[in-house]
Amino acid sequence: MKTRKGLAGGQYTPLSEKDIKKIDDASMQIFEEVGVQVNFPAALETFLEAGATVDEKQNIVKMDRGLVKELLSSAPATITLYGRDESGEHDLEIGGNRVYMGTGGTALNVQDPGSNDSRRAELRDIMNMARLVDHLDNIHFYMLNVYPSDLSVKGIDVNRFGAGLNRTRKHIMGGVYTLDGVRNVIKMAEKIAGSPETLRKRPFISMVACPISPFKLDQSYGELAVEAAKNNIPVVVPAEPLCGATAPITLAGNLVVQTVDTLAGIIMTQLANPGSPAIYGCISSITDLRDMKYLAGAVEMGLMNAGAAQMAQFYNLPFYATAGMTDSKTIDAQAGYESAITSTLVALAGANFIHDAAGFVEFCMTASYDKLVVDNEIIGMVMRAVEGIEVNDRTLALDDIKKVGPGGHFVSSRHTRKYMRTEQYRPELSDRNTRDQWQADGSRDACQRATDYVRKVLEAPAENVLSEDVRAFIKAEIPAIQPFIME
Repeated sequence: MKTRKGLAGGQYTPLSEKDIKKIDDASMQIFEEVGVQVNFPAALETFLEAGATVDEKQNIVKMDRGLVKELLSSAPATITLYGRDESGEHDLEIGGNRVYMGTGGTALNVQDPGSNDSRRAELRDIMNMARLVDHLDNIHFYMLNVYPSDLSVKGIDVNRFGAGLNRTRKHIMGGVYTLDGVRNVIKMAEKIAGSPETLRKRPFISMVACPISPFKLDQSYGELAVEAAKNNIPVVVPAEPLCGATAPITLAGNLVVQTVDTLAGIIMTQLANPGSPAIYGCISSITDLRDMKYLAGAVEMGLMNAGAAQMAQFYNLPFYATAGMTDSKTIDAQAGYESAITSTLVALAGANFIHDAAGFVEFCMTASYDKLVVDNEIIGMVMRAVEGIEVNDRTLALDDIKKVGPGGHFVSSRHTRKYMRTEQYRPELSDRNTRDQWQADGSRDACQRATDYVRKVLEAPAENVLSEDVRAFIKAEIPAIQPFIME
């Protein structure tokens, strides 16, 4: 089956050029007149040295738009997030309007194969979900998607990254939680790469550190983002303003808040290490105004992330987007239509690194094994839509049409044989049999077929991606590592 990734989106543009300029102007006014609170003394000093105005009593940083654009100019427009294979099979060139889709993080709960219930996530789930993602071709990367309840905070970073790195060859991104954790993850990755220089040349890990919306860079996440930036590890600084809660109720107002939030984070990384790979990020959504809870499956989330893709393209920055989740507690019709609509909108807008697009239910609180398989199918269809309709002499098939003529057929045409495996998306999970055949096969629905797939993958012997000597080094030299993830 043809795997579609890195295709050019941009067919869907919810914002006009005039809209984009208005959002940019409003965002620059926030930088100039309201400012960003920077509660990280080292970063505050760099803003001051760069020419920003700093209110040291309240730690408020203000910058004119010229300075904002100047500081952003050192951030790379395109970043390659590498897989583990030298062939480049799993490399992701993010920037412009190239589209990739994958998992997200970080859920506290897990839904086992065939179950509608949930339980607390454990470290073994990262290993098993990484194995599953390695088999699902339409999932282009593995963002560490659960927070293990069986670990202390000190052991979270190294064990999440370690478990993923030993079970999939795809690029791994993860949120990070401690400064020592970041340093030890980098140390581990350098050993896997063969040297620090090789890791910087082909980074197969990337990290996430979130600002606080609206307009606040705190010390904890600031330190994590700066540490990654100083080590030239790609880092995302995504903002999560929520309409009616931490941002205006209007989608346009939300886009202003999230633009300022994430640009402030990128500027902080560039002040720490000009030219370091930083990624514009959006996790914007809406709130349920009945009780103010976060909603993950709303169409407005898709609209805002599609608009944010246009803003990232305007600033010439690679973009980390959010789509593909559901508020449903199980894999039902609601889960299907919510996941499909936001994934389609955001991918067609040309978002680069679309996380959360595989595996999440229940307001992003639960990672589902079965939904990884269902979403793999959805992503395959979405990417076919991104690919669009290719029109040229080959695809017009005019010579074949003339040859067949009125009343003829194309079943035995050489043209049909040549393009039938690439022109159409062929689902692996969907049932396209007759009713009689479907009944003969047990009348199983898509969720049951997904469960069968998960069990087939996980019942097979697990393979170590990392070599024996690398695993031995990690067990001996990386503090707090759980030995079983390297076995």
